[in-house]
This record gives sequence, structure tokens and C-alpha cells, in this order.
Amino acid sequence: MTDILMPALSPTMEEGTLAKWTVKVGDAIKAGDVIAEIETDKATMEVEAVDDGVMAEILVPAGTEAVKVNAVIARLQADGEASLSKGAALPVASDAIVPATKPAPNLTPAQAPAPALVAAAKSPAGGARIFASPLAKRLAAAKGVALANLTGTGPHGRIIAADVEAAKAGVAAPRATPAAVVSATPAPPRQVQSLEQMGIAPGSYDLVPLDGMRKTIARRMTDSFRDIPHFPLTMDLEIDRLLEARARINTALEARKIKVSVNDILIKAAAAALKVVPEANASYTPEGIALHHHADVAVAVAIDGGLITPIIRAAENRSLADISVVMKDLAERARSRKLKPDEFQGGTFSLSNLGMFGIKSFASIINEPQGCILSIGAGEKRPVVRGDALAVATVMTVTLTCDHRVVDGAIGSRWLAAFKGFVEDPVTLLA
Repeated sequence: MTDILMPALSPTMEEGTLAKWTVKVGDAIKAGDVIAEIETDKATMEVEAVDDGVMAEILVPAGTEAVKVNAVIARLQADGEASLSKGAALPVASDAIVPATKPAPNLTPAQAPAPALVAAAKSPAGGARIFASPLAKRLAAAKGVALANLTGTGPHGRIIAADVEAAKAGVAAPRATPAAVVSATPAPPRQVQSLEQMGIAPGSYDLVPLDGMRKTIARRMTDSFRDIPHFPLTMDLEIDRLLEARARINTALEARKIKVSVNDILIKAAAAALKVVPEANASYTPEGIALHHHADVAVAVAIDGGLITPIIRAAENRSLADISVVMKDLAERARSRKLKPDEFQGGTFSLSNLGMFGIKSFASIINEPQGCILSIGAGEKRPVVRGDALAVATVMTVTLTCDHRVVDGAIGSRWLAAFKGFVEDPVTLLA
């Protein structure tokens, strides 16, 4: 009998909702069959079986929330094992989930049984299986990384996405030493007062439970604001020429039914500025500053219950028409929670635009591991001074929030100057 575990579908996933089983007890299963759908905080993912067999028992019913990664969710009877007697009860491990609202505790590698829901690859040497998560397998194929060369840091040596991200093509990712694991001591939890302790009368409010997305946003933004030394740089840009260029571009693209937005042009300008000032396209790591090869621009999209940041990969190499088409597709799938983890994780720079809501200026919280995030306000008619005379121009205020460990004031200022040049003279984006 093989235990099927709750899989980690992204490097940061700690728990998820088992939304749906696509098989039932007694069904014959082939490797590669979709057996369940898992909802993370931002996406719904299909889970495939690796081994052939018969679904012997489902321990976690569909709809169960907060299922911890590595918790036992079902059991598979392998080919050749004795058939179960009809109505015979299977032994339930003490760490298995009890159906209802009590999820199992997060298992340590020592407690967790060997995982069944992992992507198996063939070793070029002897045909032995290499256990890797489905996300790790996809990332390895995209990056040209040989799974056989990697050392897995997941449970029981499973290769996870973080191992692939940390590896160069064909080179194994370093494994954390046991000493490093033992020495990591979690900080004591912050004591939070109840509303009643802070003077809010009971019964004077309605309490909306936190879903997975809101919990994740709260945790990540708190960690970022507490641990990263933020500072903002603000600049005004005149965008009349950008608006004129956009109108001409859309006229030219009308036959292709493509409509470029102001945001699409700003994405392209941000990526171009990152190539001019590559020091701003960086991330802080304990080992050093990572300078990224491409401008992977994450764009904040508001969805029900929070926001998500789908990524325009290698935006510096894309045309405005391409950016427009890709951004519309990502935004639509983000709102229906159909994005894959690699489509909203791992960007190198973020862009958040609240101009459509009439916000004049604001500063955003950095989205780790990125070194900068650009906040864009509304374009509006304002008086400007040209020479000794007053004039009227459409002006937009932007704020670049920087991680001072990576991007200091001089680097951030040079990036803003490059961005301003591209926005105020959009023809330069074609050079």
C-alpha cells in the first residue's frame, strides 16, 4: 500500500485546499492520470498520479481546507498487492487527516512516508527513478537542467522547484547542511491583541474569515515591510507624447484587433530601463547580489480576495503588441485563478498601477525577492514651467520603492531617469 501525500505545488506552498477528487475508491489508475485538483492561495492545479494501481482509500474529502503539505490524503494499492476485502477497513496512520475541519499537522521529513505524488524521471545512467515535484520537472525542462544532477532538498530527497531554480544547467543545487537546519530557530510569534482588548465592542462588527490568499498576502507583506529596508524615490513624468504614440500604435494595430494600453507601454519602458541600468534588476541573497539576465516584469492584478502578480517574461525582448496580448491573457486567467505557479512567481521587478482609480501617487511594499517595485499614479493635466512660461501638460507621478540592500539612491535615480526618457519620448523604445 502506498501513501499519497499532499504535494507542494510551489516552493512557498505550506498548505492548500483539496478542491476535488477526479477518481473514487476502487478506480484503476495509470501513471499520469489526473486524480485531484488542489487550490493554493492563488491558483488551482491538477495533480497527476505517478504509479499504476487501484485507489484503495481517500482520507481527505473534497473541499477540505488547510491541508498541510506532506499530509496523507489517500492510499494507493499497487499492482500485485492482495485485493482488499469488501468493506474491510484500512489502518489509518495517526498522522493522517481526519475528515472535517482538522487538518493533519505538517509532517517532518522523518515522519512523512515516501511520497507517491511526485513526477518521476528516468536517470540516464541506469533507468532508476528520480523523484521530483511536478513543478520542478517543468522548470527543469524549461531551464535545460538535468534532474539526475540535482540533489533534492525536499522530503526524502525529493527534488523541488527551489533546487532547480538554484541550479545552473547540468549542475546540482547545493543541499543545506544538517547543522544549518538545526541552527534555524523560528522567532517567537507576535502576541496579537483581540479587538475586544483594543476597545472594540463584541457584536459591533462582522468577521469575514481569512482565505488562503489573504493569509499569504498578510504574511508576505508583513515579512517584507519588517525585514527589508525600503525607501521611495518619486518623479513626475509628462506623458502627452506617450498618449499620442499610443493612439497611433492602436490605429496601426486595429486590423489585428490588438489594443495597446498605457500600462503595456510602461511595462516595456520599465524593462528597457532595467537593461540600461542592470544594477536595478537585482535581488539580495545572503551569498551576494543576484543580477538578473532578463527583465521579468511582474504586474499587480486585482482579483477577488486580494491581488496576484502575473509575470511578463523577458519583457525587454517583446514588442508592444506581444506585451498587450500576453498581459490580457495572464490577467484573465489570474482572475479565474488558472495561472500556473511559474506564471506568477519569480519576477525580477514589479509594477503596480492605481491610476485608473484616480490615485495621484503612492508607494508599494516590495515583493521579495525583487529589488524594486514601481507605483504608478493617474495622469492628469497640471501646470508646468517651460523656460520662463507656464504651460499645461499631462503629468503622471511615479514612485520607485527600493530595497536599500541592493538598490541605493544613486542606482534608483539612474533607473528613474532612464524610465523617464523612454516614457517622455516613446520612439526611443523602438531603438
